[in-house]
Amino acid sequence: MSDGGLQKRTKQFALDVIRFVQALPNQKVYWVIGDQLLRSGTSVGANTRAAHRGRSKREYAAKIGIVLEEADESLFWLEILEEGGHCPEALLEDLKKLKQEANELTAIFATIHRKFRP
Repeated sequence: MSDGGLQKRTKQFALDVIRFVQALPNQKVYWVIGDQLLRSGTSVGANTRAAHRGRSKREYAAKIGIVLEEADESLFWLEILEEGGHCPEALLEDLKKLKQEANELTAIFATIHRKFRP
């Protein structure tokens, strides 16, 4: 996938995460988990963009490492909602789509990141 394709894909992931979190019920457990998911999910896109503006291969690799961590963290929070039984029935399909995308992004960025390890 091209750099531009990854930037578009991760931006779309961020937008999808925002919509999902906005749809969560207005209760404390969702505030906490939603806030964490919102931070990690939007960070994936922001740091992908920053990586592609990196001034060196080393800077690019460092940012890709952050993207990998944030994509995996997003997956974690989605799993917490699902496995803890905290996802409202109406949002289960959206949660599954987000989990699939978080899984795929984690795999893509893990592959990219491995190329830069010594």
